[in-house]
Amino acid sequence: MLLPDANACYQALLSRDARFDGRFYVAVSSTGIYCRPVCRVRTPRRENCRFYPSAAAAEAAGYRPCLRCRPEQAPGLAAVDAGSRLAHAAVDLIEARLDEGWRVAQLADRVGVSTRHLRRLFQQTFGVSPSAYLASRRLQVARQLLLGSALPVSEVAQVAGFGSLRSFNARFRACYRQAPGTLRRAAAPSDGSALFRLPVREPYDWPAMVGFLARRAIPAVEAVSGTGTAATYRRLLRLGADGGRVGWIEVGHETGALRLRVGPTLLAALPAVLARVRQLLDVDCEPDEVAGRLGPLASARPGLRLPGAVDGFETSVRAILGQQVSVAAARTLATRFAAQLGQPVGTPWPELSCTFPTPSEVASQPVDALRAMGIMPARARAILALAQALDDGRLSLARHADVDATRSALLALPGIGPWTAEYVLMRALSWPDAFPVGDIGVHRALGLANRSEVARTVAAWRPWRAYAVMHLWMRLEDEHGD
Repeated sequence: MLLPDANACYQALLSRDARFDGRFYVAVSSTGIYCRPVCRVRTPRRENCRFYPSAAAAEAAGYRPCLRCRPEQAPGLAAVDAGSRLAHAAVDLIEARLDEGWRVAQLADRVGVSTRHLRRLFQQTFGVSPSAYLASRRLQVARQLLLGSALPVSEVAQVAGFGSLRSFNARFRACYRQAPGTLRRAAAPSDGSALFRLPVREPYDWPAMVGFLARRAIPAVEAVSGTGTAATYRRLLRLGADGGRVGWIEVGHETGALRLRVGPTLLAALPAVLARVRQLLDVDCEPDEVAGRLGPLASARPGLRLPGAVDGFETSVRAILGQQVSVAAARTLATRFAAQLGQPVGTPWPELSCTFPTPSEVASQPVDALRAMGIMPARARAILALAQALDDGRLSLARHADVDATRSALLALPGIGPWTAEYVLMRALSWPDAFPVGDIGVHRALGLANRSEVARTVAAWRPWRAYAVMHLWMRLEDEHGD
């Protein structure tokens, strides 16, 4: 990631410019501490400032994080170009198993590049090597758990991927100049859950986000309560290769951040939970950059985000069920699908009671089992083919999977055409330039019937066409309430 020049960084620091929060970090040579550019401490002298593209880079240079602005809470950055997507794909693997003894060669092999190239990508994107990024991320997760949960320090060390409590204490003291236990503050929730704050760049159109999710919510799996800015989103998550770790999350919005509560059974997988929530709710979006390209199209809702997914399979099944039917009809089918093939789970809320099935649980089902739910035969075969492709590894719907390869793999499956493939890229892979070809809502919102005319019109919005689609859909909803 290219930094603004040092003088521009210092000017942003002087003005506490929130647009640069998460884009760079300022380290102060006279104190040995690094901060976010929005930190409210006294501004250091220019000659004492050093600027870094990531918190990991500042720590690798020997600086410790500010206890006031909490650099681990800075907003993230969207991965748009191919290089940053590959680096973030490796980060996704790290987040999924922070306790894994990752080697650079393993990560490179998993994302399909050479070790040398992955090192280069990490240096370009984060300013550090993969191993330095991993070491920094482990400390950041430990800090979040210490501040937001009641987990014993020994369990925090384990979740964060430290080999022993002794090594955790030593590394924590070296970085933060204090023992882990001294970070404990207010009492955690009595039910064993934990609270976290995920900063976002404003504006953030929370009512539009929860409205989109509410209309497509699968009852018993997810639910929205309340309305507008006071709305709360809840759902069940299944994590792990076999879907064996199950629990709930609850998310609300406040100015500048999302409030996330994580159920006790998911705390041991906190990095993966945070990654999925960030993707689902588009936490890392840079709205000024998107609005700058979309122009007048974004003026009505400058904080509109691109809803992602916590489970690529769930979102893809939902897309197949939604082919040529209304949103309400697709929701009804998805409800039956989850109720019959998912697993029952107890939660604090009666409206959340079952999980969405995993690909392996669906792949072995006969076509007739899906047809009995009211699913048309062609769509039933498409869902089974999708489940089988995911189950045997022929297809990946990970957030930063290769876009072209995923598109080709999806189109090779029966019953999946260009619209469905692009919708899956848009939601499951959070690909900001995905464009569902022939979408009726897009044509209606643009007032164009010819696909070539639509293609020419939306080309001006690259690489943010998926965001343009969201704005066009919302324009229709605002006009027709549909």
